[in-house]
Amino acid sequence: MPIFEYKCNKCGHKMEFLEKTSSGRKHVCERCQSSDLQKLFSGFSVGQGNKSSPRGNESCPTGTCPLS
Repeated sequence: MPIFEYKCNKCGHKMEFLEKTSSGRKHVCERCQSSDLQKLFSGFSVGQGNKSSPRGNESCPTGTCPLS
């Protein structure tokens, strides 16, 4: 199951939820209980760690380069 990241449009709090892609479940903000949430574009979903990247031979201090 993928992890989806959301931002509350009311208070700005960011949170993550583990859910099925086809889930129709409505989430609420953990901080203010608002249901006005926006799904965010996740860096994980764009394929971090792609070895075919031109920057693939460089090393990162943390081992998780967003551009590789």
